[in-house]
Amino acid sequence: MANNDGATNEMKIIPYDETYYTAIHAMYLKQGWMNLAENYTQTQVAWNHSTIACIAVTKDDEVVACIRGFTDTLVTTFICEMLVDENFRGYGIGKELLNYVHSLYPSTRIEMLATESSRSFYEKEGYRSFYGFRKSF
Repeated sequence: MANNDGATNEMKIIPYDETYYTAIHAMYLKQGWMNLAENYTQTQVAWNHSTIACIAVTKDDEVVACIRGFTDTLVTTFICEMLVDENFRGYGIGKELLNYVHSLYPSTRIEMLATESSRSFYEKEGYRSFYGFRKSF
């Protein structure tokens, strides 16, 4: 993947750890996701209790994306939030996060709610609208 300067960064997806929550919270603020940002403690507890909680970090351990959700492991995976820092969009990080989660639970379909501004991304990835987005496997 490349950053906005064109330099190559090694990205890796790792499990969420509470030490990264401050960076996730900063991403919520930057994106304007105020309900999550203003409910700092509740949102942090939600991250701690989610069955799916991963982040993408650079080789310098900078959090550039996150994904949180739940799964029954067999039929449905529900993504509560996925966010890629605006400086790192367009390099496949969101796609990699979704593929990573699906690789953990390959028999499940992925469901989520999304904003209108992200519609083209999800449709390009094969998701279909149904008062949200769904991709069956």
